[in-house]
Amino acid sequence: MQPPQDPGPPYPSSFGQVPRPSWFRRASPARRTAVILGSVTLSILLLCCTGAAIIGALAGEPEPTRTGTAAEQAQQPIVAAPAEPTGEASAPVATPTAAADTTEPSLSASPTPSDAAPAPVVKVTTETEQATVRYGEKTVKDSSVAEGKRVVRTKGVNGVRTLTYEVTTANGVRTSRKLVRSTVTKQPVTQVVAVGTKKPQSSNCDQNYSGCVPIASDVDCAGGSGNGPAYVSGPIRVVGDDIYDLDRDGDGTACD
Repeated sequence: MQPPQDPGPPYPSSFGQVPRPSWFRRASPARRTAVILGSVTLSILLLCCTGAAIIGALAGEPEPTRTGTAAEQAQQPIVAAPAEPTGEASAPVATPTAAADTTEPSLSASPTPSDAAPAPVVKVTTETEQATVRYGEKTVKDSSVAEGKRVVRTKGVNGVRTLTYEVTTANGVRTSRKLVRSTVTKQPVTQVVAVGTKKPQSSNCDQNYSGCVPIASDVDCAGGSGNGPAYVSGPIRVVGDDIYDLDRDGDGTACD
């Protein structure tokens, strides 16, 4: 038996056609060099960015935001990776992009109870004072007293009024004072004054007595032990000076 013969390709080959080279082969040497250098630079840049992101994630720092195209990133300086953390706060790594404003807005500090002014100490107490109550005066007519003459029958006495005040103080300083009670603790005594209405008598009667007491060198009560020369029957009221000593007991009434 003869081995099977190779029938050849399933499709007839095209004769006279040359394969077209790729765009890289068609490019000039200078362009090929630029493409190779750009690819190498881009690879290095991507490698550095990836390494910085990994180290930043391990160090607890946020990954810096990259902006711009690959060509712009190629022109940016490459930052060295930070050293291993030693327990101290590491300085933030400078990035070519604009640093984000991480300053937190200052919050207005609200006053705490310890900072607030202490409340004033308010006390309410009572005070008492005494005031004088002036006595009144009362006049009465007395026909036994010579007309126009005034005689005090009852002497007046002042009374006492007690005033109670409510006093409010704040931190020892008086802020208000209010009268809450007024009481008369001692009543005044009214003064009584007798006003004489007796008409003048004849010139033979002494004006110091109510009733006609003759004017003489001496007058005694009738029926007494006096020796005159003049006598008078009582009772006689003394309205002035007892010049004849007729009121022995001093009660204002003579020869009683």
